[in-house]
Amino acid sequence: MTIAWKLTSLLLAAAPLDAFAAEQWIIGTDLWGNTSYQTLQLDAHGERLQGTLDGDAVAGSRTDGGFSFTVTDKEGQVSHYRGRIDDARMRGESDQPDTNDRAARAVHAFTGWRVPDRKQSAPQVHRFTPTDYSNTFSADRPPVLVIHPGDSVQTRTLDSGGVDERGITRALYGNPQVGPFFVVGAEAGDTLAITLVSLKLNRDYADSLDGLVDRLKTARVAGEASALGKPVRWQLDRARGMARPQGASGALKGFEVPVKPMLGGLALAPGFGYPPISTGDTHVFGGNMDFNAVVEGNTVFLPVQQPGALLYLGDGHALQGDGETTQWALETSLDVIVKVELVKRQSIATPRVESPAQLMALGQGGSSDDALRLATAGMLQWLRQSYGLTLSEATQVLGVAVQYNVANLAGRSVGVAAKIDKTVLRTLTPVAAPAK
Repeated sequence: MTIAWKLTSLLLAAAPLDAFAAEQWIIGTDLWGNTSYQTLQLDAHGERLQGTLDGDAVAGSRTDGGFSFTVTDKEGQVSHYRGRIDDARMRGESDQPDTNDRAARAVHAFTGWRVPDRKQSAPQVHRFTPTDYSNTFSADRPPVLVIHPGDSVQTRTLDSGGVDERGITRALYGNPQVGPFFVVGAEAGDTLAITLVSLKLNRDYADSLDGLVDRLKTARVAGEASALGKPVRWQLDRARGMARPQGASGALKGFEVPVKPMLGGLALAPGFGYPPISTGDTHVFGGNMDFNAVVEGNTVFLPVQQPGALLYLGDGHALQGDGETTQWALETSLDVIVKVELVKRQSIATPRVESPAQLMALGQGGSSDDALRLATAGMLQWLRQSYGLTLSEATQVLGVAVQYNVANLAGRSVGVAAKIDKTVLRTLTPVAAPAK
């Protein structure tokens, strides 16, 4: 068992067994045209209601499809909710303290949907066939599937151009994503752990380009490469696990390389206040990371910012060198199986990837300097959280062990990964999970 998974297991074990047994709702409140999502836990005793709304105390009553309850926050401020429940939906109005003047009140409409109860306690494998796709990472897109921590999802992705395994265009180009998948119990401040159980090629070709991204061009290379950027189709030999440029001649005649399927896109929904993010972009919650360590057998850790986390995935690559230097990797569709776990009450600042051999913190910024700083900060945080190191001690470990790789050069942001081999950490003692 890896260090991060030891931590995950301990944190999951510390959670009470009835933590999600209550009736759970996701409430979306319209705050002057901006939707704020919250988790409502309700426990009904006859007509009496009690519970929590994002941890704040709830008390009220429910009769004949109608309900009213009061929410008292940690500062003693009170909000009143009333409305109706129709099957697994609710709607109504809330009377809350004004965001700028606590002595004033503001009325907001809200809607809600009930999270389905878990029917089986054992982890489930969900086979999901997408019928539409998203070109944004958004908290406003309805979940395509509700899953629980420990469950797995088996699905298929398109390539970056929106083409499926049969060569049919199913979505708009620009890295269309499958999802979002709602993970029961995930809340802001948690971390979602996504293990890539299986990534398999499901067609016999991939599309790429010749040329270089602008960040890599000197003035001389830019002049020489002005005619490049042309499509290159690659033949995928799935039986042998090899790729070669189709119809290549000259020096590349007979050239082939082993495939290593990966997901270019993996993300959670952005938090309140952020607009939907393009599937071509990145942020602290992941995105179009194009990091070639997001491969079968590795685990990706992303910070949760919305109820249910809202997991998106897509943009299959048959193979990609560091940085995605030609703008496109070997773009293709994939058969995917991912397993999802939840690390409660642990927040991380940047995406993380754990392989059997390494810990990797990913920094994504507008420049290579920004990305380097963020990757370094992410690794320092990981060492301090997982091993209890002081900042001084963590910098000493970095000084003798860190490796840096360019993850992504093809998007609007640059990606840099800070890596440490686990063998270097073998003499350090992992921090035990705190008791609840």
